Amino acid sequence: MRDIKDTARSRVRIGFDGRVHKHFLGHFAKERFDNEVAILRYLEGANCPFVPRVLESDPEELYLVTSNCGAIVDTISQGKAEALFKELEGFGVRHGDPFPRNITYSMKLGRFCLIDFEFAVRLDNGEGLTLAEVGVKP
Repeated sequence: MRDIKDTARSRVRIGFDGRVHKHFLGHFAKERFDNEVAILRYLEGANCPFVPRVLESDPEELYLVTSNCGAIVDTISQGKAEALFKELEGFGVRHGDPFPRNITYSMKLGRFCLIDFEFAVRLDNGEGLTLAEVGVKP
């Protein structure tokens, strides 16, 4: 496996099969795990094509395996980034951490995609976990 991210909040690796393995760590880890799994499953049910799919989840280990949505983008215009996060809202979800670090490009799909839904919120019922609730500054 190849390490992608190793921080106080998560450890992310990509397996040789391309699947993304994420361990949730630190402050509010369980809540962030639960939120990301719930939001990704909701988006799958809404047929949102530009987010990862949950392949495996273990709530006791706070471990999530998802499909791969491509490589993190090096640069993206502010306008394109804003349009992508706005497109997500059309599927009923506000990302909650709308920064380029959460944008990938999928060669397979030929488009930009979004990742990292720990702080996303559903627009229809307000369910989700915001950055402010856990004391995280963007």
